[in-house]
Formats: sequence, C-alpha cells, structure tokens
Amino acid sequence: MSLVSPDSPLHSSNSDDFAAIIEAELQSGSDSSGSSPNEETGDEGYESEDSELDRSKRRRVEHSGTVEEIQSSASVEEKAVTSSSVNECEHPGSFGGICFVCGQKLEESGVAFGYIHKGIRLDPEEVARLRDSDMRFLVRRRKLCLVLDLDHTLLNSTTLMHMTPEEDYLRSRAHSLQDVSGGSLFLLEFMHMMTKLRPFVRSFLSEASEMFELYIYTMGDRPYARQMAKLLDPKGEYFGDRIISRDDGTVKHQKSLDIVLGQENVVLILDDSENAWPKHKDNLILMERYHFFASSCQQFGHNFKSLSQLKSDESETDGALATVLKVLKRVHGLFFEGINDDNLSDRDVRLALKEVRKEILKGCKIVFSRVIPTHCKPASHHLWKMAEQLGATCSGDVDPSVTHVVATDVGTEKSRWAMKEKKFLVHPGWIEAANFLWQKQDEDNFPIEQPKKQ
Repeated sequence: MSLVSPDSPLHSSNSDDFAAIIEAELQSGSDSSGSSPNEETGDEGYESEDSELDRSKRRRVEHSGTVEEIQSSASVEEKAVTSSSVNECEHPGSFGGICFVCGQKLEESGVAFGYIHKGIRLDPEEVARLRDSDMRFLVRRRKLCLVLDLDHTLLNSTTLMHMTPEEDYLRSRAHSLQDVSGGSLFLLEFMHMMTKLRPFVRSFLSEASEMFELYIYTMGDRPYARQMAKLLDPKGEYFGDRIISRDDGTVKHQKSLDIVLGQENVVLILDDSENAWPKHKDNLILMERYHFFASSCQQFGHNFKSLSQLKSDESETDGALATVLKVLKRVHGLFFEGINDDNLSDRDVRLALKEVRKEILKGCKIVFSRVIPTHCKPASHHLWKMAEQLGATCSGDVDPSVTHVVATDVGTEKSRWAMKEKKFLVHPGWIEAANFLWQKQDEDNFPIEQPKKQ
C-alpha cells in the first residue's frame, strides 16, 4: 500500500537566531529525565508540568528571553549591524513587534500564535520550516498530531439556567473540583455551568498521547478552553500549551490547521462537525455527538431525551471514544509501516485514514432501491459515495453477488427480490451509522418499517 503524497515539499529558511533556537528545541526535546516546576500557561491559571519530552511552545519562546530583554538586546544589535544587513533580513517572525533575527521593529504581519505566547507572529515560510522540523522530530518518536474538539466530542457542557427539572439530581452527584482526576461530572458554579466528561475519555487521552502529540481546538473562548483542559488533563501531561480557542483562530466560525505547528500530512482531527473544517475534511474523523445534557439535544433540534434525562450514559468499552481509539491505532500503524528517513516525506496520514475507512464495508455489494432521486446521477449521490468510501461496491442492478439492498419501502421490486433471495434489506441509516461509528453495523438494527394497514 502506498501512502505517498503527491504534494509534500520540504521547506527551508535562511533565518537563524530565534528560529534556530526553536528548531533546536524541536529536534532535541527535553532529554533529561528530570522534571521542571509547574508554570502558569495563561491568565486563567491553567498549570502544566513538564514531562521528559514535553515540547512546550511557550518555553521555546521564553528561552530566548522576555519582550523587554529582546528589545534591549535588539537595541545593542542595531548599533552593531549595518543598515544593509538589516534590510537583507527576511524577518521570519516577531515577538512583541520585534524581529527575532535583526531586532528591527516590524508592523503587524504573519500568523499570530497567541495560544503559545501573546505577541508571537511567524512568517508563513517560517511556519512551514518549523513544521518540517517538527514532523521529523515527531516521526523519530513514532508520533503524529491529533487535534481534538471539546464539546460533543470529549465532553458535554450546559449552563445551569438551561438545566431541566429532570436534571436537578445531577447537582448532588457532581465531583469535587479539588481533585478532578477521578471524576467525570463537575459543577462549575463560578462559570455558571456543569460539564460531563465523555466515558472512556481519560483512558483515551492516555493511550492516544502515546501515539500523537495532542492539541485542543474549540470554538469556546479561552477561559472555557483552559478550564476544560484542567478537567481533562489536571497534571498538564497531555496538552501542554497546545490549547487553541476561538480567540486564536484566523477565520471566524471556522477552524483551520494554519495555527497548528504540525504538517498537514501528519495531522488527524477529531470533531463532531464537518462544517467546522472546510479546508481539512481529509484529515477529519467525524465523531458521533455526545448528548449528555438536555440542552445539547435541543441545540441540534433533536426530540429524543438526553442521556442525563434517561439517567444513562455511553458504554466505556463500546462507546464512541473506545471505537475511534481503534481507528487511530490502525491509522498510526499504517503510517509507520516500514518507514525510514528516506521515505519520510512520502507518508501521508490522510491516505492511511482512507485505507482504514475502506475496510469498514469491504466485501459488501450494495443496490439502492428508490433511495436516490431519479433526477440524480447515482454515483454522485452522497450515500453512494459514502458506501464506496467505506469500501463497498455499488451497483444499479441486482444479481447473485449483491449482499445488501438499501431501501425505505419493502414493497419495491428490489426489496421483494432481497427478501426472496435472503439478502440483507436495510434502511439507509445502516450506511450512515457505519460511517459515523467506523465499523460495520448489525443489519438487524436497521430494518425497514412495514407500511401501516389502512
């Protein structure tokens, strides 16, 4: 199997100084076995502990000095360099409005990386160079990047004012905020909200962190993002400073990998919304939404009761996170299969993801019966394309090799043929469920309802 990317150029830059420090940090990591003291990573007070291989982006920046120190050293450097050398500087980035290399004051330009440290901006070419260096560092550790959404993916939150009377019992079941490591339901009165962590999330993060460098990327604001990170990662061992909120995004109401320091061919995304990632759908693993609170169901117009109202929850062993962890392990294994330094640039996690998806309905041959409108070209219909992406073969006619007939009416000719020939006759939801849950579903759970007798 080939995971070769048709467009995976390696980037380079002539910048030295601060950018070289970052690259050195990326390549060497923290090789000592000791640990560093905790340090604050934001105004909200989210604390993280350095692990042996933690590559905290803020520490790379602060390693070069504070804004004031840079300004001071830049002033000295300006006296020692000629104007021609300043003009020749490519200005790979700035910190506090000052070029990393030449110390010249710059107008605001480049991409802001405020979640790493306020005031950092990098030129696109420098971002590309750092991503290339970052990729080589990660792959040497047999790691990829995984960007994780929060709401409806890892957890579910609601404001206290939107809780229903049926959910009042939850207040007495909330876990203490003094030690969140063993809890899953939290009453955050200072934020006027309650949060429920998705079952299996702690095991998921622990196992995923062995294969991926983890990011949080949420449409929530920065205080919310950091508070949720405290609940998910109280020791700061999984995310470090890689906590991106809507305050850090470059496009309103959308998410993008432009502020993630990982090359696109090594980044996977886990999110419940495909619309949030219009430019990166090939990197996306779409998650089944977690609707624990009633307000969550109402938000998406569902008329069924939430898990809290049913006093139930997802399964730890068979739930969405446990299922997607298996997908991540399979993709990770395919990416690193036979890899070496010579073919590093040829690998693409998006191609590995497509290969895993094709295994889901492999061996199935599907015929649609009155599901695709007559005016629509069958091969362009979303269900037809979805089935093929899942590895199934689609056909317009029945024959002995057909395994499934997808329909909504048992009275059609093809439906009757399926029942006569003892083929699977399933509702279209069977394909959609396989797509969301990343595994073939039991056909008996997707029957076609018999028409009501008049």
